[in-house]
Amino acid sequence: MDFNMKKLASDAGIFFTRAVQFTEEKFGQAEKTELDAHFENLLARADSTKNWTEKILRQTEVLLQPNPSARVEEFLYEKLDRKVPSRVTNGELLAQYMADAASELGPTTPYGKTLIKVAEAEKQLGAAERDFIHTASISFLTPLRNFLEGDWKTISKERRLLQNRRLDLDACKARLKKAKAAEAKATGTGSRVQLSSSPLPCWPLLLPSPQLWNDEVDKAEQELRVAQTEFDRQAEVTRLLLEGISSTHVNHLRCLHEFVKSQTTYYAQCYRHMLDLQKQLGSSQGAIFPGTFVGTTEPASPPLSSTSPTTAAATMPVVPSVASLAPPGEASLCLEEVAPPASGTRKARVLYDYEAADSSELALLADELITVYSLPGMDPDWLIGERGNKKGKVPVTYLELLS
Repeated sequence: MDFNMKKLASDAGIFFTRAVQFTEEKFGQAEKTELDAHFENLLARADSTKNWTEKILRQTEVLLQPNPSARVEEFLYEKLDRKVPSRVTNGELLAQYMADAASELGPTTPYGKTLIKVAEAEKQLGAAERDFIHTASISFLTPLRNFLEGDWKTISKERRLLQNRRLDLDACKARLKKAKAAEAKATGTGSRVQLSSSPLPCWPLLLPSPQLWNDEVDKAEQELRVAQTEFDRQAEVTRLLLEGISSTHVNHLRCLHEFVKSQTTYYAQCYRHMLDLQKQLGSSQGAIFPGTFVGTTEPASPPLSSTSPTTAAATMPVVPSVASLAPPGEASLCLEEVAPPASGTRKARVLYDYEAADSSELALLADELITVYSLPGMDPDWLIGERGNKKGKVPVTYLELLS
């Protein structure tokens, strides 16, 4: 108990000394050991990395889970080191509602059949969203959290130790300066002085001899050397940790690429699911609404030159019902009789795989190049595509038209 009390008193004394030194530095009454410019730059970069990592982490969490209550629940489960329960996505919930509605309203009716088809697509979208959230959490959010809860805490701890070592060093410098000043004063005035010139009796004040002040200076110099050594050692440890921020940036860069890859995969899956759904709905529109939504009777489509590659690739595709290329009334198109126009053919890059629905369409593979052109009376959402000796209709939304 006596030892603990002594240690407590010693720690309290050190804390008080550091507090006094820090306060005097703030008011400009004490000298402060400045760090070199490179070290200050490392500190600023580390602080900036920490601040932006926190912001990116929080906003990514909002992107993946917009519901704040759900985010709080997940945070509590993580802090309690318990598994987060599986949560139904909004798409899956909508799919369940649509399936239940179709079951009650009649699954054999046109409306019920469409509800079932859309429900299946929404279920697929919900599953894709679940996979995206899971992948993004592992490949992107987890490394960011690990940095904030691991590496950054270590850096902060070492920076606090460095701050304490600097305060101790400056305090030793101040003590040495005072000891030298007292030594010089004692050497010049002697070791015995009288406190007052009053006629009243007064004992003379015995000041420490110059030899005692020399000992005090030697002691202060020894403490300063020890404090300087500890400060230099701690500064080197902190410097190495701060330079490790470069490795953190490299790791976060790799994680960012993984996040973009998972996001691209997610949107591509959603894109394909909706295209398939739209094709299913388009093929059934003619039976549900006779004479409606079956192709177009407009005479011609816009020229290919008016469509830029950026517009063709960036616009959200709308796959139409498979319209006949022949004039109204003909059952099918004889592709052998179709000849490319003298001018107006263009090259196009295929964005996604496409399976031909019938013999009048051309199957596509992603990233291949084909020749495309339009014919008078064609649906503007379709083109004639040629690859070698094969030709057929292809949807514009699967292509990037090249200049």
